[in-house]
Amino acid sequence: MNDFTKNIAQALFNQDKINALLRKELQQAVNDLLEAELTAFLGYDPYARDGWNTGNSRNGAYFRKVDTQFGEIEIQVPRDRNGLFHQHTLPDYKQHADVLENMIIKLYSKGVTTREIADLIEKMYGSHYSPAQVSNISKQMIIPKVEAYHKRKLSDKFFCVYLDATYVPLRRETFEREAVYIAIGIKPNGHKEVIDYCIAPNENIEVWTELLQNMRSRGLEQVELFLSDGVVGMKAALAKTYPQAHFQRCLVHVMRNICAKVRVDDREAVMNEFKQIHQQANKAAAVDVLHDFYAKWNKSYNHVIRNLKDIEPDLLVFYNYPKQIRASIYSTNMIESFNNVIKRKAKPKAEFPTEQSLDTFIGIQAMSYNDRYFNRIHKGFGQVQDTLESYFE
Repeated sequence: MNDFTKNIAQALFNQDKINALLRKELQQAVNDLLEAELTAFLGYDPYARDGWNTGNSRNGAYFRKVDTQFGEIEIQVPRDRNGLFHQHTLPDYKQHADVLENMIIKLYSKGVTTREIADLIEKMYGSHYSPAQVSNISKQMIIPKVEAYHKRKLSDKFFCVYLDATYVPLRRETFEREAVYIAIGIKPNGHKEVIDYCIAPNENIEVWTELLQNMRSRGLEQVELFLSDGVVGMKAALAKTYPQAHFQRCLVHVMRNICAKVRVDDREAVMNEFKQIHQQANKAAAVDVLHDFYAKWNKSYNHVIRNLKDIEPDLLVFYNYPKQIRASIYSTNMIESFNNVIKRKAKPKAEFPTEQSLDTFIGIQAMSYNDRYFNRIHKGFGQVQDTLESYFE
């Protein structure tokens, strides 16, 4: 009777002792298999003279903890100096697949670098994962999710859609800040989501048109109101893709543009008076305030007032809708809050090494945003849901 048989016989009537014994034996067996795998890969036994000057050798081991039916075992995965050995005894990362996926996605979404994630995983699991391994894990787990997000079927109607671009550092051949085009929508029932986004070196109407057409091709057929800043050609592009939709120029962007063109001493008065335009009880009162603004400042800033008159049809469109939601639809402030999250979380990375890495990062932010606001009703929209639904009948 060998030692293993004797130990089994002694532990036969104690399940905990049996599990401990089997766990110990399984751990030893797996470690022996892994060592045998490396021996077969290198072609010589440990310490054998045959291994001298072969160009590769053993290089220690890293540790992995694996859950089994007998409990957790600790495995020593041997390494070769050239980093070419890949073991087949254990499935890669299987023991922590769900935990790793969720943790990597969450950490990556917070702007933590792959090197920092690797260090955290090693501390948490007592195992070594290089930044390259973490990057590969994230590619396998996250990129398919982002690709599916870009291809998903969209809702057929949104009451309003906000369009805005923000700039994030990206390296191609050289380092530049590139535009991330973002569309966020609110449905008639008040639910909001990041509809889609795309990346391009700079903001131009051609890319916006392509994004709008892509949204339409994926099922978004009706939009009542679009909100955007003053990018040249936007209104025409919207009319071409969604001819029934209305357009509201972001009043916050308009105000910033005005302030950039008036003297510093006049800015506070100009801002305070322009703000009155979106604080009126109805559209008629807002028109009066706007025309008074023209009259007061036309002499000092004729060019500014002339530009305002050119876009007047797009300044007060939000007054055509229920007062409960007007605070949300006179500017693109809502999408700018999302942009600020992107910039804050991207800051630790300094720059993104590839377009795919930036796309993945933005995709995580978009999916997290959609999960967070799933089935939550945006302020004011719940009170007028029936009214908003009627715009699509």
